[in-house]
Amino acid sequence: MQALAGVIFHFIGGFASGSFYVPYKKVKGWAWESFWIIGGLFSWLIVPPLAAYLTIPGFADIIRQADVSTFGYSYLFGLLWGIGGLTYGLGVRYLGVSLGSSIILGLTMVFGSLVPSIFYYFNGTEGKDTIDLFFTTTSGITVLAGLAICVVGIFLCGKAGVLKERELTGAKADASGNQDYKFRLGLAVAIVSGVLSACFNFGLEAGKPMANVANDIWKATNPGEGEFLFQNNVTYVVVLWGGLTTNFLWCMFLNARNKTFGDYANAKTPLTKNYLLCALAGTTWYLQFFFYGMGESRLGNGASSWILHMAFIILIANSWGVILKEWKGVSKRTYRTIIAGIALIILSIVLVGLARTLEE
Repeated sequence: MQALAGVIFHFIGGFASGSFYVPYKKVKGWAWESFWIIGGLFSWLIVPPLAAYLTIPGFADIIRQADVSTFGYSYLFGLLWGIGGLTYGLGVRYLGVSLGSSIILGLTMVFGSLVPSIFYYFNGTEGKDTIDLFFTTTSGITVLAGLAICVVGIFLCGKAGVLKERELTGAKADASGNQDYKFRLGLAVAIVSGVLSACFNFGLEAGKPMANVANDIWKATNPGEGEFLFQNNVTYVVVLWGGLTTNFLWCMFLNARNKTFGDYANAKTPLTKNYLLCALAGTTWYLQFFFYGMGESRLGNGASSWILHMAFIILIANSWGVILKEWKGVSKRTYRTIIAGIALIILSIVLVGLARTLEE
């Protein structure tokens, strides 16, 4: 039951992440950098400490009492992840929700799930999964198989994107609903974003001592009730400060270069609606990690949690791509390719979820 609960929590988090960009597409009259940073203020500055305040008494004291290395590495990985996060927005802009999310999150999934286990193999840490477990245990081999299948599914999604580019040119591209579609530029941005976005998982690993303190405090007052569902909420605050720093500086630079500071008070645009849409997008984005933390408390902060989280996001993002008609006008071959990619991702989710039951 612990594994099933973890999978469900990861699905809810994946749904939030795979859906957060949809409100941004409804913002009118604002440049990308304007709506991105307004939504980001909710994602990285407003909602995280609010969630921590509501779930972890004294969370600020836990942060203040954290040692320098724990705080510093959590913040540093947040900075690097922030670069991946802002380029995620550009990747989705140029490739569309489904294709952009598939490539970016696929790379994030691979790096985020395997690199920590390699690190812990050479720097043994009690309670951490190491890379050798993927080859020596039934559950580890199942997780690795699920990861491999998901990579194939991501490849098919990428192939569908190449076919789409060939088929949709000029007026057809406009009809597809994405006038900014630029495959080569989007692919380059997506690769950078995918690699650096994996740093979020590294930040969670670095900030685990803060989460452990929150967990120990909760368990002391709730004996016999298992692991604390919201322990990671304190770690998110620090990691997301790093992400905020990177994104804020970049968006302010773009506002200055593109002379778009006026967006925030432009009476010719639906200001109230734009701000509300950005708030919705930003809050929805944060909810992915709120529920990720709940899933991680049931499955452990190893490769399985990260793979499930990423796979669900890719699945939901691709589903939105179909719903939003981003594949409108493509051939049956291209449409079958994207559907096959989605099907393989679903299969990978089943396998990774099954792997955790093998450990119970």
